This record gives sequence, C-alpha cells and structure tokens, in this order.
Amino acid sequence: MLGNILITGGSSGLGRAVAEAVAKEGGRPLVVDVRPPGNGVDHVLADVADRDRVERAVTELAGAAGGLDGVVTAAGIDACGRLEDVPAAAWEKVVAVNLLGTAATIRAALPHLTASGGRIVTCASTLGLRVLSDATAYCASKFGVVGLTRALAAELAGRVGVTLLVPGGMRTHFFDDRPDRYRPGPDAGLNAPEDVAAAVVFALSQPAGCEIRELVVCPATETSWP
Repeated sequence: MLGNILITGGSSGLGRAVAEAVAKEGGRPLVVDVRPPGNGVDHVLADVADRDRVERAVTELAGAAGGLDGVVTAAGIDACGRLEDVPAAAWEKVVAVNLLGTAATIRAALPHLTASGGRIVTCASTLGLRVLSDATAYCASKFGVVGLTRALAAELAGRVGVTLLVPGGMRTHFFDDRPDRYRPGPDAGLNAPEDVAAAVVFALSQPAGCEIRELVVCPATETSWP
C-alpha cells in the first residue's frame, strides 16, 4: 500500500497522472494545485510559490488524512525567451514555483514523512542536466531542483527516502500557451505522462532501505539528453 501521497500540481499533466496511478495502486492522493483536480480527489487550492499558503495546505491535507507517506513535487511552469526579453517577474515566478515551491512543500511535509519513514520524489527535467537557449529560468530552476534533491538525499539518508525524477518531454498541456517556436514539433517524440507516473509509483513503492536515487525517463529520441 502506498498510503497518503501528497502531489503538487496534481490537477493536470504529470501530477494528475501520478494522482491517478497512486489511486489505482490503492494509495490516497492528496493534491495541492492552483486549480481543483475535478476528479473527487482530496485537495487544497494553493500556489506553491506562496510559502505560507503551501505550508498551510500541506498541514491541512496531512491532518485530515492522518499523516503523509510520500510527497511528489510535480508543480512546474516555464517562461520561454531570452533573458533580456522575459519580464523579471515572470522569470522569478518560474524559480519560485519550480525550485522554492519544491523546497517549501518538502519542508512542510518533513515532520510527517519522518514519522512515517516516507518518501519524496522531486520533479526536475532533462533541462536540469543540460542547458538550452531561451530557457534560462527553467534551466536555473531545474538545475536547482537537482542540487536540492541530491543534497536532501544525503541529509535524510536512513530517515526519509528521496528520489530525483528527471523526465523528458511529455504529451501534456505544458506547451499549450507557448509561441509556436517554443513548442515541440509535430514529429517530436513525447512520452505519455501515465508512463512517467508509473516510474514515480515504482519509486514510491520501494521497501525501507532500498533507494531509487535518480530516474531519467525520456523519449527514445529526446534531444535535450544527455
């Protein structure tokens, strides 16, 4: 049994796929998102970039569920463009959601995860391992998630499991609002989010003492890896 799994960004994309996979495996998904999941899942509306709000959301969900057995930080945004062209507020929002929101969520959940001997799965990106022009905000945030997660794994070793998920492109609505030049082309090979979610559930399902430290899950023709 997976137990109670808190998922940020659980209303769409990879986060929604993870929530559905957790439920399918007998776990209880708990969603934090700016939009309701719309599928009857327990949730609290919160922007993970708002530290106080996300802390309250984690506390509320964990209290109602009787604790947490895992956290998956799938919330993420992007702001494409050259550094001088992306408004500073939009650039900083990407870092606030992707990196600082990840840290805030985990910080709030740690007392519950320590009590349960639970697990954390953070969501980086292949662009957390390799850079791409016009993606400074996204790369900065995801490189940060990689460093945060690796350090956290050392810090929590033996107490809380930590897995770094490094996904490539997926068939989600993540690209919908971008200009055409920043969207995957018609021939781009993208993974189904359900397949990536299965890898997340695999990491969450490991017995105590067995660590899946890092998972790179990308299309066979992924251009931004290695």
